[in-house]
Amino acid sequence: MISGERKGHRLIAPKGRDVRPTEDRVKESLFNIISPISSGAVILDLFAGTGGIGIEFLSRGASFTYFVDRGAESISVIKKNLEHTKYLDKSEIIVLDARVAIQRFAAKETKFDYIYIDPPYNQTELFHEVLQLISDSGLLKENGLAIVEHDKRLTLKDSYGDIMKFDERSYGSKLMTYYKPEEVQ
Repeated sequence: MISGERKGHRLIAPKGRDVRPTEDRVKESLFNIISPISSGAVILDLFAGTGGIGIEFLSRGASFTYFVDRGAESISVIKKNLEHTKYLDKSEIIVLDARVAIQRFAAKETKFDYIYIDPPYNQTELFHEVLQLISDSGLLKENGLAIVEHDKRLTLKDSYGDIMKFDERSYGSKLMTYYKPEEVQ
């Protein structure tokens, strides 16, 4: 953990290359850009991996995080990390494909303050598909943000439906791209 009420808690990560925990320097920059996190914020951590980003949101004051991943090892690690940080009561782990999860949230009219998107880098079409689905489903609150972690070689569009790119930061071989709903005139 970088900061917040659970600062200093070490999270576990699965072995191998299937999960890439977000580096501390990238996390720190991300939260410097989007802070402060409101105490009522609801988070969606898509392709959650270790759960590190969603847990960091909780540590910094968010009220609830949904963790979505379909990998059995990732689900086990997320649960252990939530137990370790004592955030099980402020979270829900959903074992589903991200696209299906988005459709289920849309059907329930669930809206999010922040959606963190970090698919496997080699599945480039998935980035575009998920961003378009988020826009089409209206999952972001009026002042919500979608944050995408991706390889520098992947170029994301300036907009997907009614969500617009407003910032992009480079960290070595990766980019963090930020989207927000288009302002209603």
